[in-house]
Amino acid sequence: MGTPGEGLGRCSHALIRGVPESLGSGEAAGAGLPALDLAKARREHGVLGGKLRQRLGLQLLELLPEEALPRGPLLGDTAVVQGDTALIARPWSPARRPEVDGVRKALQDLGLRIVEMGDENATLDGTDVLFTGREFFVGLSKWTNHRGAEIVADTFRDFAVSTVPVSGPSHLRGLCGMGGPRTVVAGSSEAAQKAVRAMAVLTDHPYASLTLPDDAAADCLFLRPGLPGGPSFLLHRGGGDLPNSQEALQKLSDVTLVPVSCSELEKAGAGLSSLCLVLSTRPHS
Repeated sequence: MGTPGEGLGRCSHALIRGVPESLGSGEAAGAGLPALDLAKARREHGVLGGKLRQRLGLQLLELLPEEALPRGPLLGDTAVVQGDTALIARPWSPARRPEVDGVRKALQDLGLRIVEMGDENATLDGTDVLFTGREFFVGLSKWTNHRGAEIVADTFRDFAVSTVPVSGPSHLRGLCGMGGPRTVVAGSSEAAQKAVRAMAVLTDHPYASLTLPDDAAADCLFLRPGLPGGPSFLLHRGGGDLPNSQEALQKLSDVTLVPVSCSELEKAGAGLSSLCLVLSTRPHS
């Protein structure tokens, strides 16, 4: 399996999906979304794609927007990918379940092994799953239930899988994330701190921790593109977003910080990690 933590963030490809007009129209309101500035949301999305491709050197694969799927850009909810295996999620909201179809095909085309949930009683949003490089934590939230967590454990048997209660409307990765191979970053809210305390009790591995003023700032992506020994990056909220957390992020001295803004996309429920799927292997082209 390699050195603990070695697999975290080792990546070569990123998958995103374009922003449809329906996200900024009356159709979005019908999906329970607030009005947003479509042009600004698309600019944010374009900058994210540019950072993934140009700054991090990833091969960027972009799915076309689908007007019938206003929340389609939040494709981080649609799958859990580790190594050459992709578990296709089963979103809690039935209206979002068609979002998985395009993602499934893209991952199949890349040569990944596809695992389906196959249980109508299971719900799983991908952003409730945090992989530390050593183990998985699955948030039990409004969006993900025990059966969904059990399927994560059945799929990724080489790793320990623990469940973490998540209170409120957030996903687990909306409260905490990996700021490095052995560092957990978390927001300062009671929900975030409760989740981190639960993780500390459940794990056999020592993780450093960093508390950030804003929960949304902890929704970040630690990435190590390219070959072992290469530079490490932390893709995080910045560019004017969440200014109170920027000073604390500077304490992560072992990574190169790559800030991106998603303040407009956030109105559609997007956290940073929900806007892309990063593949931690080199799939078949």
